[in-house]
Amino acid sequence: MTITPFTRRFALAAMSGAMALSAFASAAAADTTRLRFHTFYGTEIDPIIKKFRDSVKEASGGDLRVQVFHGGELVASDQLLDAAKKGSIDIAHGHGGYWSGQVDIGNIEAGLPGGWTSLDEAKAFFDSEPVDSLLTSAYEEAGVVYLGKGYGHDYDLLTKEPVTSLEDLKTRKIRATSNVAKVLDYFDIPTVYLPAGELYIGMSTGVIDGAIYGGPIEYEQLKLNETATHYTRLNMLMPGWTETFLANPEKWNGLSDAHKTIMQDAIAQFGQDINDWLAEGNQSVVDKGDVFEFAVLPDADSKQLTVAAQEVWQEEAARSERNAKLIELLVENAKAQGRL
Repeated sequence: MTITPFTRRFALAAMSGAMALSAFASAAAADTTRLRFHTFYGTEIDPIIKKFRDSVKEASGGDLRVQVFHGGELVASDQLLDAAKKGSIDIAHGHGGYWSGQVDIGNIEAGLPGGWTSLDEAKAFFDSEPVDSLLTSAYEEAGVVYLGKGYGHDYDLLTKEPVTSLEDLKTRKIRATSNVAKVLDYFDIPTVYLPAGELYIGMSTGVIDGAIYGGPIEYEQLKLNETATHYTRLNMLMPGWTETFLANPEKWNGLSDAHKTIMQDAIAQFGQDINDWLAEGNQSVVDKGDVFEFAVLPDADSKQLTVAAQEVWQEEAARSERNAKLIELLVENAKAQGRL
């Protein structure tokens, strides 16, 4: 092809246009803020994760993006706080029990036996200014920014035989975590700890007669309904755990006020969506009607669980002055609710 002045000018114009578009794309990419968000959940919440990512992108007009990593994908769940502190991730989604050895209030905010007995009660407690202030200061000292709470769901008792009172449990061996075991010991109820993966064998072979592990959906997923069918609501701790969102200080403080608001709103909705998902899963098992037989512990016995939990509460209170203040607020709340 003969190169004419016209074709030369056309080629130069096209090249200039391509370079301009490339520069524009590079500038747009440079202006996009990206956050690495690490949850402790697995792929089971992928629809919730997609909604979360899309909502951040849409609310920010595309200039704020979130990449979400599943539990254990980049770091182990018990390393989430350290990872956020060091900046290897930007936002961590875990719960206080993972880092209770590093943050004094970890076990308390994760959920102590008798701490709260409804979602509304738990939310009101953590949304109160004194509690929020204690958590903010605790995590600031730990080198991260406290962003707020999420909430789990049911955490009750599954047994082979019906339970009508705590007295019934004195002749049965119950799987329980250490804090719950201390409460049950108050009533001379024998306990043993088994990891989730051993509950089926433990129940089917008679090593244990029951377990306090989770809600109906967790028990069904572990196929424990093949070994035990009596589900008793204890009213000891509902939600059975709380979740905590933390951020790397440098990354969070580098966000614009608008981006901070977008993230706070999106994280709050993300936490609510997980709670709704857990509630729907548990209700779906109830609705089947033939998986478990449901009962409720007598109210007087449930109140006694909170009384028995005071030893556990005071052990946590003794860990620090801040813990003592948080436990004092927990006691005040329990009294206001009529459990103490």
